[in-house]
Amino acid sequence: MRIKTTLAALALSLALPAAQAEGPSTINVKRMTTDVAVRMAQATIAACRAEGVNVAVTIVDRGGNIQVVMRDTLAMDLTLEISRQKAYTALSFNGPLSQMQDRFTQPFSVGKVQGLVFSAGGLPIHAAGSILGGIGVSGAPSGTTDEMCARKGIEAVEADLEMG
Repeated sequence: MRIKTTLAALALSLALPAAQAEGPSTINVKRMTTDVAVRMAQATIAACRAEGVNVAVTIVDRGGNIQVVMRDTLAMDLTLEISRQKAYTALSFNGPLSQMQDRFTQPFSVGKVQGLVFSAGGLPIHAAGSILGGIGVSGAPSGTTDEMCARKGIEAVEADLEMG
């Protein structure tokens, strides 16, 4: 019996450092508030209006879930789905879509996965070294304008995100 107890204690003592080396069982995750996401979307629409275009903007959280959607008065309905896909793709690949437009052009590549869009107008949203989500804009005559508006939307709340 004493040998079994000693072996059990030895096994437990060997297992503890391995369990401790794995790290914590939970992590803290930063999230944007709805208020900040709404202000970002409003600033994005205002930036595009200043360029004379009506767009839709979608902001997704770090899980890819829609947090805010806004469509300006004259933006086409189709812009809603495209802006969502741009936001999701920018989040998923953690980069501006304008830098990925030609990256996935081969048949059967990741660019052919339903729900991903690799055209300019999507940006990841970062703060304090963490990715918080993605923003996608659709409706301007060029993706360059879509992306410029998205960037202005992020810039409008950047200080709040960094301080938060």
